[in-house]
Amino acid sequence: MKRILIIEDDVNISALERDYLEANGYATDIEHNGAQGLANAINYDYNCIIVDIMLPEINGFEICREVRKSKDIPIIIVTAKKEDIDKIRGLGLGADDYIVKPFSPSELVARVTAHINRYERLVLASQGESKDIIETGRLRIEKASRRVFIANKEVVLANKEFDLLLFLAQNPNVVFSKDQLFDKIWGYDSIGEPSTVTVHINKLREKIEEDMSKPQYIETVWGAGYRFREG
Repeated sequence: MKRILIIEDDVNISALERDYLEANGYATDIEHNGAQGLANAINYDYNCIIVDIMLPEINGFEICREVRKSKDIPIIIVTAKKEDIDKIRGLGLGADDYIVKPFSPSELVARVTAHINRYERLVLASQGESKDIIETGRLRIEKASRRVFIANKEVVLANKEFDLLLFLAQNPNVVFSKDQLFDKIWGYDSIGEPSTVTVHINKLREKIEEDMSKPQYIETVWGAGYRFREG
């Protein structure tokens, strides 16, 4: 499970952030003091840090500066000020993003997820693994061996099921119609019809989704087609 460090002196705001993050599958630690928050950020492993600018003892700017000396994990600064100078300063000290109070908790979760996914893609690329492995949430796709794992347990896919899953996963958040998917996976000259895509999508969901009524990976976009949701 991915872990988020929240450094925020406002108890109500930090509790709201925690509740929304944990509802979306993240583990969280909260520190209300800048000095202790910095100590945690340096001494423990986190997937993302959310840090308020105005904090007791050590402010968010200094935390960004110190963390960046040893770690490159995503940092999102939270500010009550709308002045560009605070945003520019925070980004200049190594923050990846900023969000201004009051903010939508769901927007914060979306930004955390986006930055973690981007960071993980960059790390995999730097390790030379991005060409062979796609990993998001509990799902892991190994392209070279054509193997798929859910929570480290292998699931067996038919060839077209694998091809369909791989194509969608390589094009996350893009909506494809049944006709487009049929052409991509089966080919223009294949015997059959686009309805076979629906059959294969259902089979995939049976194998990779925890709850087929609320799919985590392959979403139906009504009237348009399907898309792979990353993260």
